[in-house]
Amino acid sequence: MNEIPWAIVTPILVLQLILMAAALISCLRAERTNGPKWLWILIILFVSIFGPVAFFVAGRREL
Repeated sequence: MNEIPWAIVTPILVLQLILMAAALISCLRAERTNGPKWLWILIILFVSIFGPVAFFVAGRREL
């Protein structure tokens, strides 16, 4: 029960970090977002894997 299955957890963590980094870079480079940019940054950082996905789906504003 105490052993962590690292073979499963590691790829998920790596994908989460890559997705988070991509969302942060996209948010910071965007001129306009749907809602305040500071709020999207907090959502991306603290809402695990759903925050970056939410930004890519709803946060980006098309020009």
